[in-house]
Amino acid sequence: MNLVVKLIAGIVGGILVGSFAPDILVRLFLTFQQVGGQLIGFAIPLIILFYITSGIASLPKNSGNLLGKTVGLAYGSTVIAGCLAFLAATIVLSGLSPASAPDVEAQRSLSGFISLEIPAIFGVMTALALAFLFGIGISVTGSQTLKQLADDGRSIIDLLLAKIIIPMLPIYIAGVFANMAAEGTVFTTLKTFGLVLVTAIVVHWIWISIQYIVAGMVSGKSPVQALKTMLPAYFTALGTMSSAATIPVTLKQTKENGVKEPIANFTIPLCATIHLSGSTITLVLCATAVMALSTNIEMVSFFNMIPFIMMLGITMIAAPGAPGGAVMAALGLMASMLGFGEAELALMIALYMAQDSFGTACNITGDGAISMLVDKTADGEDSTKVEQPVTTS
Repeated sequence: MNLVVKLIAGIVGGILVGSFAPDILVRLFLTFQQVGGQLIGFAIPLIILFYITSGIASLPKNSGNLLGKTVGLAYGSTVIAGCLAFLAATIVLSGLSPASAPDVEAQRSLSGFISLEIPAIFGVMTALALAFLFGIGISVTGSQTLKQLADDGRSIIDLLLAKIIIPMLPIYIAGVFANMAAEGTVFTTLKTFGLVLVTAIVVHWIWISIQYIVAGMVSGKSPVQALKTMLPAYFTALGTMSSAATIPVTLKQTKENGVKEPIANFTIPLCATIHLSGSTITLVLCATAVMALSTNIEMVSFFNMIPFIMMLGITMIAAPGAPGGAVMAALGLMASMLGFGEAELALMIALYMAQDSFGTACNITGDGAISMLVDKTADGEDSTKVEQPVTTS
């Protein structure tokens, strides 16, 4: 929660600076924004390469159909959740477009003191292709040298994110909002902020309910009772903002829902890494809202968004290991597939971080439903001999 408070302070400070401070101070904030944006852009392909490579290479081996069912259900849940979020966004955000927004003439158009460029080593899609090539290759060949390289690279990027990029975010966000305040567009953005955050939490609960209705129908158990049993995990995730830290509670409550111990021991740690339906809901909602600020929402087609949602489901494999959560792993896709620039990516970070705990709670609670489904469909399989997944977050 400390980071959220700092981000809010950055937003407020940026608005005050952009609205009332002299140009020289605004330009100083814009300089921090420009440098921070370049550093984030440089790190994005490296996040994708090392985190996804390490994540795929660390998937449990010799798990047979159990692994395939768990991964398939988790991915399907993530994609459907993203589609539901886009549907909700088109309904709730239908009135938010430049045509209906207040026509505010730009007050100032400023730039930073320096123009620093830090080109990425390679593009986002190249990083994604390499990650799958090496991740699957390591899994097939069992190369410990390459796996250690991927894990070490992940650790280095962990340090970059934890020690530099994440602490820098409040100043970076302050620069973005200072620029918007100077240009006179900040209040339209803030209006969208509140609407998106409320909508995200509502859609989270709709999706959680759908998951447990389906799990209850398949398993023959009461969806209401099953969901009630998982509430301790939900509130634990709400407080910790960490899927990994909530695993012990999620595991205990899942077993209380009648899931066999070997199945629960396998699915819950694995889903904490690969099942991020709540995070996907928030990212799709936020991305649609950002696009609504620059174009008419009716012009954003579902058929244009579905490739992004499907790729987002895959990229989420990297999210739990990255400080800052799913949004840091998804920035590359938003830049390459949705055409987001520096300002749009900054808005995505601020929006996502503001509700990170609710997205994590939705992820974790949904893991219990996935486990119930796997338990019902895995009858007769020898699930006692599978390797247990290793979580890194």
